[in-house]
Amino acid sequence: MIDIELSNQQDAYSIDEARLVAAVQRVLQGEGIRSGTISLALVDDPTMHELNLRYLEHDEPTDVLSFVLERRGDALEGEVILSVDTAATSCERFGWSCDDELLLYAVHGALHLVGYDDGCPEDRRRMRQREQHYLAAWGLEARYDEIAPVPPRPTDPASGAEETA
Repeated sequence: MIDIELSNQQDAYSIDEARLVAAVQRVLQGEGIRSGTISLALVDDPTMHELNLRYLEHDEPTDVLSFVLERRGDALEGEVILSVDTAATSCERFGWSCDDELLLYAVHGALHLVGYDDGCPEDRRRMRQREQHYLAAWGLEARYDEIAPVPPRPTDPASGAEETA
């Protein structure tokens, strides 16, 4: 049995927590993990920045951090931390919702837990293939470097000026 405990430490956004837990569960089971405990945390950018600096010495926030605490065969204990602020900022760029962006982060983080890496082009290609495989269960396809088209802003018929929202 895989126990996934979610801690939502931010309150700026409403998140589909059950979907994230299901995604991590699906990845771990799909990659051969049969038992373990995973901590899944949703945080804001200042918290993620602090964690990224403390553990990886990167002086910036990031989208997802993963930590394997213990791995024994098909048993795993680990942590996945997702930045909700980063997801909310990035999602529009790729033309999907914040929940969809967080789903990608959860899948990505879980893949790191089971041993996938994305440090070189070949490893990144393999990881992205697995991400696409798991995202397909929710009818999603990540576009990564592709930027969604920005719809034109409505104009004020009287002046022809664009509205700035």
